[in-house]
Amino acid sequence: MGVDNPNTERNRALDSAPIPVLRSRRLRGVFPSTDERWALVDAFIREGGLVKHQLDSFNDFVEKKLQEIVSENSIIETEVKGLYIKLERIEVGRPRVREADASEHVLYPMEARLRNLTYAAPLYLTMSLYVNDEEVDRQKVYIGDLPIMVRSKYCNLHGLKRQELISKLEDPDDPGGYFIINGSERVIVSQEDLAPDKPFYDKGDKASITHVAKVISIGAGYKTTVTVERHKDGIIYVIFPAIATRIPFPIVMRALGLETDEDIVLAVSDDPDIQNELLPSLQFSMQLANTVDDALDFIGSKVAIGQPRDVRIERARQVLDRYFLPHLGTTEEVRVKKALMIGQMVKGVIEMYLGRRQPDDKDHVGNKRVRLVGDLIAQLFRTVFRQVMQDVRQQLERHYSRGKIPSLVTLVRADIITERIRHALATGNWIGGRTGVSQMLDRTNILSTLSHLRRVVSNLSRTQPHFEARDLHPTQWGRLCAIETPEGQNCGLVKNLALLSTITVGVNEEEVEKMLYDLGVVPILKARKEGTKGSEVYLNGRLIGIHGEPDKLVSIIREMRRRGQISHEINIARIRSEHLDEVRVNCDGGRLRRPLLIIDNGKLRLKPEHIEKLVKGEWSWSDLISNGIIEFLDGEEEENALVAINPEEDMSKYTHMEIVPSVMLGAVASIIPYAEHNQSPRNIYEAAMAKQSLGFPAANYRFRMDSRGHLLIYPERPLVITRGMELNGYLRRPTGQNAIVALLTYTGYNMEDAVILNKSSIERGMFRSVFFRTYETEQMRYPGGEEDRIEIPSAEVRGYKGPEAYAHLDEDGIVSPEVFVSGGEVLIGKTSPPRFYGVYAETVVSSARRDSSITVRRGEKGIVDSVVITETNEGYKLVKVKVRELRIPELGDKFASRHGQKGVMGMMIPMQDMPFTEDGITPDVIVNPHALPSRMTVGQLLESMAGKVAALRGLMIDATPFEGVTEEELRDLLIRSGFRWDGKEIMYSGLMGRKLEADIFIGVVYYQKLHHMVADKIHARARGPVQILTRQPTEGRSREGGLRLGEMERDVLIAHGAAALLRERLVESSDRYVMYICEECGMIAWYDSNRGKPVCPIHGDKGRIARVVVPYAFKLMLQELMSLGIYPKIELGDLIEERRV
Repeated sequence: MGVDNPNTERNRALDSAPIPVLRSRRLRGVFPSTDERWALVDAFIREGGLVKHQLDSFNDFVEKKLQEIVSENSIIETEVKGLYIKLERIEVGRPRVREADASEHVLYPMEARLRNLTYAAPLYLTMSLYVNDEEVDRQKVYIGDLPIMVRSKYCNLHGLKRQELISKLEDPDDPGGYFIINGSERVIVSQEDLAPDKPFYDKGDKASITHVAKVISIGAGYKTTVTVERHKDGIIYVIFPAIATRIPFPIVMRALGLETDEDIVLAVSDDPDIQNELLPSLQFSMQLANTVDDALDFIGSKVAIGQPRDVRIERARQVLDRYFLPHLGTTEEVRVKKALMIGQMVKGVIEMYLGRRQPDDKDHVGNKRVRLVGDLIAQLFRTVFRQVMQDVRQQLERHYSRGKIPSLVTLVRADIITERIRHALATGNWIGGRTGVSQMLDRTNILSTLSHLRRVVSNLSRTQPHFEARDLHPTQWGRLCAIETPEGQNCGLVKNLALLSTITVGVNEEEVEKMLYDLGVVPILKARKEGTKGSEVYLNGRLIGIHGEPDKLVSIIREMRRRGQISHEINIARIRSEHLDEVRVNCDGGRLRRPLLIIDNGKLRLKPEHIEKLVKGEWSWSDLISNGIIEFLDGEEEENALVAINPEEDMSKYTHMEIVPSVMLGAVASIIPYAEHNQSPRNIYEAAMAKQSLGFPAANYRFRMDSRGHLLIYPERPLVITRGMELNGYLRRPTGQNAIVALLTYTGYNMEDAVILNKSSIERGMFRSVFFRTYETEQMRYPGGEEDRIEIPSAEVRGYKGPEAYAHLDEDGIVSPEVFVSGGEVLIGKTSPPRFYGVYAETVVSSARRDSSITVRRGEKGIVDSVVITETNEGYKLVKVKVRELRIPELGDKFASRHGQKGVMGMMIPMQDMPFTEDGITPDVIVNPHALPSRMTVGQLLESMAGKVAALRGLMIDATPFEGVTEEELRDLLIRSGFRWDGKEIMYSGLMGRKLEADIFIGVVYYQKLHHMVADKIHARARGPVQILTRQPTEGRSREGGLRLGEMERDVLIAHGAAALLRERLVESSDRYVMYICEECGMIAWYDSNRGKPVCPIHGDKGRIARVVVPYAFKLMLQELMSLGIYPKIELGDLIEERRV
């Protein structure tokens, strides 16, 4: 769709020619060297990319979770005996679009973006209808559309090569991992929560409660919190939402099938000290219930009040099966499992009381789970699917009652699933009242896109302090970026994945449990009855048994994992303290893990031949895992590991080694050169600003019609790079330019963080960018045969804007490309029928249409870049017009280096007036030296020196944190290049020609232009619109609002005694209103139009009426008081004579 550039081949050759990179000489003689270790990181990124967790999770949802949800509700039973529907296999098709004429064709993401479609695939469910227990109909039924994640296995782009992607107008470097809903790209942000199905122990929060255990149980579509409390009197209670009151724990245990006190005690512990603590609870509950039925009746009396005993017992069984610990199952067979879970929680509470167990650290990564896109969509789909099947059941019963046997296709309303899921993804409003789950994908630049796809959000309240939750926890090392988090109320609650961090999808728990029993774990009840001694074995937080040789068990499982005999997602940890001895096995989804090199008997398992195979392409990352060279550890297993940072350390005492230390950073923070030399807040600021910098967001920007976007005209690769940039695609999509930066106070226009820019550099194109805005409209059809028309409106239409506004329109009513347009001018001419056609029909000629043309925003101008005329799938005409505006840097535009040193342009100085060096070099940017001492951004000084060396030597310099070219190496290179070792030079004033008295630090620093530009923020108003209710000026730039003179400004004017100014601002220039008041009663008079004078509502003609000027808001307040039955009287002063009407 574009003309091939004749220089394309030459450019491609240049692009593929590697620019030499100067690396530090450290760690060159050891194995693995820095280069060899980074080859491992490169293999990880090559195999899965940076959004692998999103793609894997969605693929898992479609391949496994969809069928599981269907299987949960596999039979739809009705009130009629023998009449039911069996649900079998669910299938997902390929994304396609159904047009208004009922034709269908394959849909690709770019078409969905341009035509405002949802990129979704059809869902087909095989259903069988049974009447009198005999199958009468079996069909594969279309049940709705499921939005498909771009670049997932079910996307039409999956498996396409670079050239094929380009032919589909896709950016080959786009990571995918998002959805397209109504033409907008939306990302489901990963949610961080406490681990479900795992008990947490803590101290009681009330005086009467000493200790508590809580478990959040999620299963079969239900989520309940079960709490076990130990009260001061020693009695232990169980609380869960289905029952309003506390229930002594022995009653719950009996109701779950443990009849005797001995069974109950053994389900808790075989330790005499713990058993003694159970006595108060057992004695108390003996008075209430002694048998299984008594216990069920006791629970039933709380939920089925006033019902017969057998109803109460049945109701209690239902509650315990369905709503009590649903993650263990919802059938009768799992009741003993549930009893054992309660026993485990009771034991933990008593251990805390006895001082044997410490409260759990809820901020430990091992106690957190990240809910990915697959879990969140599964939660949504489960709810919607149940509603659809409920609807199917009602339809079936209705048809059958009329003596008809319906076709399965007619029973299913496919639009329910399609619309509910689309609406949730389009708004971000999820099941359970959560908001902001899906968000518009940030396309400012490649870093903002990657960051958005790798974000992890905590659900804690933003308004409360939560100091511990916001802190950087030591276990987050290597899993969550230590730098990238916002400032303000989201600080520490919004986090990002570290570079090598992965999130587990989950392994079948039953298979792992069977494997553990095969390896000698004795089931818990059997072990307690037989008195087996050893370590307690927990699987996903649930106590399953005892093992006599825990160290052997742990080493066998680890060895099996390293050999590839079991899933690498299984993690095992041995937790030991004075009183505790536990083996914890985890195989659930949502655990944050990181890869580490394995050390065996003081030696790395990684060998030079492995690196060689990787580099040659004979091996991939998966081979390193399956051959036991690298393994992933979760937060709990890492408690058993001792990790070496560098290969030169003594390996004999370590179990693992870091692949590279700087992978503790995320995709954004890893672009900061020499980050370890900066004060931590500066790195945090840069991580935020890198996402606001303008660059090259997507290679297909010419064909995209995003609502707004920026493009830096001449983005450059930085001369000072980090290894992270080579992995996250930043070098192919840079967001700044290399500038010659001098540190000096020149003219004073760079005080307070302002920067001075070289006017001549700007004129040559430095920091120029283009701003794109897309305007769109649809030609709608309305009931009654009326429709919009895209045309040049005639002068008769209501709201006609005058002929000059429509001057740029062609005959079809749409502007042509490459036409200059400015604020208020029409881009798409459009007329619509009257809004309230039925109301207007009596008073207005029926043909009177209104102008609903699309105009350029006020204050904006530009050139029409492209026009797209297409159709929506409903058959409506859709027109999109993209306008581009050249943005040349001007005073007030914001710039920043890569070290959090942000500032606005304070002055542009022509090149001839800029200071210059002995070689005649003039800086592009002059920064105030006062920006450095207190902020301690030493990284910027090192980058400046490195940039200077890079420019002189014609190469790039590696400044990766912890392993970049050192200060000593840079000084040596500067001296060898004929410059001073400290980066300073003698400079001369461009204004006076004199030598500057100080030596000036000058070098090359990479600067970013941020999207905060004066052109988007400038705002002033003399007159303009007012609010209908208060008649005060509107608020905000977009509404042409006024500038608020607030409470504090009012107080200043009062303090200065500036009464006239105060009146002018708050009344005359705001909401001046003339009000008529009766002198007798102080009431507001009403205006009698017949007699042409105001009349008092109480005294009529006898009242003396005065005219006063007040703010309209005051008059509004008086009337609101009257509506409350309050009678406010206005007392008039002495000057009333001249105001009398």
